[in-house]
Amino acid sequence: MLEIIKQPWPWYIAGPLIGLTVPALLLLGNKHFGISANLRHICAACVPAKVPFFKYDWKKEIWNLLFVLGIIIGGAIAASWLQNPSAIELHPKLAEELAGYGITNYESLVPTELFSFQSLFTGRGFLIMVVGGFIVGFGTRYAGGCTSGHSIMGLSNLQWPSLVATISFMVGGFIMANFILPFIMTL
Repeated sequence: MLEIIKQPWPWYIAGPLIGLTVPALLLLGNKHFGISANLRHICAACVPAKVPFFKYDWKKEIWNLLFVLGIIIGGAIAASWLQNPSAIELHPKLAEELAGYGITNYESLVPTELFSFQSLFTGRGFLIMVVGGFIVGFGTRYAGGCTSGHSIMGLSNLQWPSLVATISFMVGGFIMANFILPFIMTL
C-alpha cells in the first residue's frame, strides 16, 4: 500500500479525488473551497489595525485555516516519509531544453538551480521567486481568488467570473511558459 502512495498518480485518479472535495465541502456545511482566502483570515486574526478589509468575523472560516494546516502537515509527511526514491522522469526534449538553461538537477520536484536560498540572490532567482510571488499575490487578489478557488470550486458551481478567471490563468500561464520564462532563463 505504501508503494502505491509513493508513486505519482495518473490524472484520472488524482483529478477526480480533488474534484470530490467540492461536493464534500458543500454537503458538509455549504463550505467553499479556496486557499488564498486564508491569507486574509490570518491577517484578520493577527493584525490589530482597524483596516476595513480585515474587519469581519474570521472565526467562521476557522475550518479553512485547519484545512490549509492539514495541507501543510500532509506535505511535511509526504516530504519526510513518502518520497519516491526514483529519479523524476522528464521527456528528453524537455530535459534538453532545461539543460540549455543550466538546469540539470532533477532530484526534487523543483530544480534547486531556480528554487533555493542561494538562487534568491541571483537576478533570475529574484525575478522568479520575489517578483513572481508578488505578481501571483496581486493577481489572486485582483481576481478575487486563486486557481483552486476559481478553477475547482467556481467552475463546478458554474460561476461566470470563475470561468473568466480560469481562462485568464491559463492564458497567463501559456504566455509565461512560452515567452517570459525563456527570456528570464537566459539572464
